[in-house]
Amino acid sequence: MSVTPSTMLELGTPAPDFVLPDVASGRLITLATFEGKAALLVMFICRHCPFVKHIQAELVKLGHDYANKNVGIVAISSNDARDYPDDAAKSLREMARSLPLNFPLCYDQSQETAKAYTAACTPDFFLFDARRRLVYRGQFDDSRPGNDIPVTGKDLRAAMNAVLKGKPVSSDQKPSRGCGIKWKPGHEPAYAR
Repeated sequence: MSVTPSTMLELGTPAPDFVLPDVASGRLITLATFEGKAALLVMFICRHCPFVKHIQAELVKLGHDYANKNVGIVAISSNDARDYPDDAAKSLREMARSLPLNFPLCYDQSQETAKAYTAACTPDFFLFDARRRLVYRGQFDDSRPGNDIPVTGKDLRAAMNAVLKGKPVSSDQKPSRGCGIKWKPGHEPAYAR
């Protein structure tokens, strides 16, 4: 299985806006959906990737652990559904309901949102502060399929907790690693080549 690292977008980058449908509710989700939140976590995931499957139970737990905290969470899937039907909106809806996720899971059919965030892999995580400036990008934790390290989300949780306490996030951040985003033919961005 080919492993792709995240691009490590420059810290301080403003959160790109987006308008994407939540696959479960059909509601349009934008940055304004999370207005007033002290932090916003934008994650790029999909249904078929073994790296996402490896952490998905902990992603559900993360959503529940932070449900009553001042943080917005949104997951986005940007894979080309023509070649990866498990990542089509209908299949993602089944995933969101069966896990179940308590945060929106959006489908980025145009792949423009993934490009705006320089998302490269699944999973890929981007955490923004109250001003919607990037304070963390990188891995969930050190666990990967087959390495026998427990899945805890410790790296991402530490960053989220720092933001919620008004403290700086450590700049010592490791790239996420996973399956590369499945780009439509001819749509692969320069950073993914």
